[in-house]
Amino acid sequence: MSILIGILITFLVVALILWLVQRLPVDARVKQIIQIVVIIIGIISLLKYLAVF
Repeated sequence: MSILIGILITFLVVALILWLVQRLPVDARVKQIIQIVVIIIGIISLLKYLAVF
């Protein structure tokens, strides 16, 4: 059960950060780079919850 909660929290945090990045008044290229970094960190975090790493 705790794995499911951790995965849900990670997904919600990544979604919130991506939403906040969209609201930043910066160049579109910078937004895209930040989004890619956040998604990669989110995937790595999810893989840690699933005990892949």
